[in-house]
Amino acid sequence: MHNFQANYDKILKVLKGLDSKMGYLHQIRKPKLRDKELIAIDLTSEYMSIDSECQLFRILPSNLSAKIERSVYN
Repeated sequence: MHNFQANYDKILKVLKGLDSKMGYLHQIRKPKLRDKELIAIDLTSEYMSIDSECQLFRILPSNLSAKIERSVYN
């Protein structure tokens, strides 16, 4: 499949099924992305053979790119 959003949703669903706990660390400020969502983005990019961070941000759907700040992604 070449649709990033569809692949991301499937991977996130599997990750949520593995662990019912939503947050691993207590954080003072609430992050826009949960740990599982960030891991799902990484796994989806690996699954789709996206090697470049620049390429990832070019094809990242707008609903996900609005949640992630590129300067602190890596």
